[in-house]
Amino acid sequence: MNHANLRKALFAAALVAGLGAAPFAQVYAQDSAAATSKGDNQTVAGKADDTWITTKVKSEFATAKNVKATDISVSTSDGVVTLTGSVATAKEKSHAEKLAKGVKGVKSVDASGLTVSAAAK
Repeated sequence: MNHANLRKALFAAALVAGLGAAPFAQVYAQDSAAATSKGDNQTVAGKADDTWITTKVKSEFATAKNVKATDISVSTSDGVVTLTGSVATAKEKSHAEKLAKGVKGVKSVDASGLTVSAAAK
């Protein structure tokens, strides 16, 4: 019976680790796609800064209780964070903007693409 509990615990740990890595894989995929489609002359350091900002904003959303991070896409260019997707309330939208603005290196936040879903009104 001890082996069964150990197996369950290992399975749970593997599941948590695998699911925990999913947002970072998504960040990498989005950033890679954005970097290849831009074709601009931004420096490597600038791109690294933008990648860090995007990752940090997403992690802030993931740990916030009042923001549903899975419904918000984040991209960063030259320190300007762009939020797109949908949120349940205007309060959630405002909270997401505030969290993004609080990340070090963020120059401004464009949340014009973040809409309040009609179903939640």
